[in-house]
Amino acid sequence: MPSRQPRKQRKAYYQAPLHRRQKFVRATLSPELRRKYGRRNAQVKAGDTVRIMRGSFRGHEGKVLSVNLKRYRITVDGVTISKADGTTAPLPIHPSNVMIVKLNLEDKKREEVLMRGK
Repeated sequence: MPSRQPRKQRKAYYQAPLHRRQKFVRATLSPELRRKYGRRNAQVKAGDTVRIMRGSFRGHEGKVLSVNLKRYRITVDGVTISKADGTTAPLPIHPSNVMIVKLNLEDKKREEVLMRGK
């Protein structure tokens, strides 16, 4: 059984191996997807369409370009920040701050995983 001590929980979170980090990169599903799949959240994958729910880009919808498991961040198409030298860079967002609106179901196994709970 894992520890209940917050310091050990934080340590386990930040030192987790990559195969365990995939579980942490989850986001809530939209109400329509919740009804369809009978679950509250799902893993965020590249190609999903998400709506940003928090921050200065609240309400923006875009495709997930990449998922960074090392930093627990995702990048969304159209969400950029301008740097001091004038160039733009993608703004990393934590997956808890987005809602999945449309799933990328090119992988057939993913739909099986989503339907498993029903």
